[in-house]
Amino acid sequence: MAGKVALVLGGGVGGVTAGNALRRLLGAEHRVVVLEREARYLFTPSLLWLMVGDRRPQQVARDVGDLLVPGVELVRAEVISIDPAQKVVTAGDRELRYDALVVALGAELAPEGVPGFAGTAHNFFDLDGATQFAEALRTFAGGRVVVAVTALPYKCPAAPYEAALLIEAALRRQGLRERSEVVVFTPEPQPMPVAGPVLGAAVSQLLAERGIALHANRPPASIDAAARELVFADGARERFDLLAGVPPHRAPGAVRRSPLANENGWIPVDARTLRTRFADTYAIGDVTLIPLANGRPLPKAGVFAHAEALVVAREIAASFAGGAGATFDGTGYCWVELGGGRAAFAEGDFYATPAPSIRLRRPGVLWHLGKVIFERSWLGGGLERVLARAALRLGARVTGVRATL
Repeated sequence: MAGKVALVLGGGVGGVTAGNALRRLLGAEHRVVVLEREARYLFTPSLLWLMVGDRRPQQVARDVGDLLVPGVELVRAEVISIDPAQKVVTAGDRELRYDALVVALGAELAPEGVPGFAGTAHNFFDLDGATQFAEALRTFAGGRVVVAVTALPYKCPAAPYEAALLIEAALRRQGLRERSEVVVFTPEPQPMPVAGPVLGAAVSQLLAERGIALHANRPPASIDAAARELVFADGARERFDLLAGVPPHRAPGAVRRSPLANENGWIPVDARTLRTRFADTYAIGDVTLIPLANGRPLPKAGVFAHAEALVVAREIAASFAGGAGATFDGTGYCWVELGGGRAAFAEGDFYATPAPSIRLRRPGVLWHLGKVIFERSWLGGGLERVLARAALRLGARVTGVRATL
């Protein structure tokens, strides 16, 4: 049988998982190619620890090639265009043809979308911004620390609230809490609204118990760098001494320019199979748009990219060689780090009707250890990775939470 080509665009959580799963499922006659612009894979959940000094930059990144199983071809190039009708991708100065395509290019950050953001806010969604915030926090003498979400959607629904909780814990550790204030501004009506009012209230309570002020429905329109103030659409202003910001997010340019994208630049897909409207073309992770029963989109989070990648790999393997495909069931989870070696844990069914069914488990040390294990399962190598996966699966059996590694 003539071999076919499965092409994966992106070397993040979804792309790496899809490439590795495809290689394991497909016969040797088929090629699996992962196309990624960056040489290093950044484990973005660890940026929250890095921004408060609990990690160093070299601890949260690995070479992309080290994460791929033998037999997966890695091509270093930037995607310029995607033509799903002709089944060709232009990357750098070359054209790559495929029989099946997985678009896992994620969401890109667009700080230029908010005047004054660049150069003033510490963008803790990227490595440089999180590192710079850690240094600023290390030398901080006290004052008003603001976490500001500028626009929706953004990656990792819990991240701004985790950031505020970890900053508050770091200030206590540094003996600065009594002369400091931690404040969150967000366009959301409550924390993590996609998960429903009960979980939103629970996260709000975690913030309130630690004296963190939450201002919902208040996205800054711009930032006055000279005055060190957030400026809102109604003209109101809020000062800050240290600013951690979530910039606007958008789909990558190659996606926005492609016929795969909707009017907002994201890729609509079938909620169960992750198929796009083009044959043999799939999209997973942050680049997709999947409406839920409550009218909100499925959150942009690595846990979904991971699970979707496994489904798509099965679907492609079935189309290449026959056999059963798979479907994505919409279950997911996330940690909410509190600092001090404790975390809460949210998990549930995002495809439930009439609304997602999510619960937040009581904070504790074991949930924090679970996130550490999850981090090591991605960034560790060899025996460490095997042990981390085994530990996570054991924890899942004990707690009833489904493991996805």
